[in-house]
Amino acid sequence: MIVLEARNLTRVYGKGESSFNALKGIDLKIREGDSVAIVGKSGSGKSTLMHLLALLDQPTSGELFLMGQNVKGKKASELNHLRNETFGFVFQQFFMNAKDTVHENVMLPLKINGMRRSQRKKLVDEALQAVELSEKSKNKATDLSGGQKQRVCIARAIVNKPKIIFADEPTGNLDSTTGQKVEDLLFGLNKKENITLVIVTHDPELADRCDRQIHIKDGLVIEEVEK
Repeated sequence: MIVLEARNLTRVYGKGESSFNALKGIDLKIREGDSVAIVGKSGSGKSTLMHLLALLDQPTSGELFLMGQNVKGKKASELNHLRNETFGFVFQQFFMNAKDTVHENVMLPLKINGMRRSQRKKLVDEALQAVELSEKSKNKATDLSGGQKQRVCIARAIVNKPKIIFADEPTGNLDSTTGQKVEDLLFGLNKKENITLVIVTHDPELADRCDRQIHIKDGLVIEEVEK
């Protein structure tokens, strides 16, 4: 099953002489359960592509299909709902509320979705168990190490049972040992739960762990590598 399909996606920033073509016509398909690395140097367009695929931004032209459904022309509220229901996000920066507990940070997507408190607790407990942080549930985010914070972010990403996880340089702020553990966790979820994993990275070793690599340069796909 194709979960994401891009057809001739472009993204232009600015107007006139000061405009910049970040993406110049991207075509790609991502299958359910794939692990895909979007690879490229800084400024290549890889993060722009991820933002379009994740409905965090809209293309200047072209079409994007999510689970076979064209998202073009959908209202902001519809896109927000699709994003909250379908995706989980793990970023290089932790984006946690430092004064809140681990439980409260992980619960945030469910709260946004309007889920009842009783249901939220069960799902948060399951997510924390999956990342082996159940014992840290009541700790404040400020009390955690970098690796623990990233595992909390992964718990938050999976708490709504997403079909797709987007990870943007997920190990960029971690030492190699901790980064390896976070990678193992993400790829474990990919295999065990059949969650599609889309990773933006310039790390060749991380990219090599993925089923596919999509290499971006100057806003264009220049190479696709599949195991």
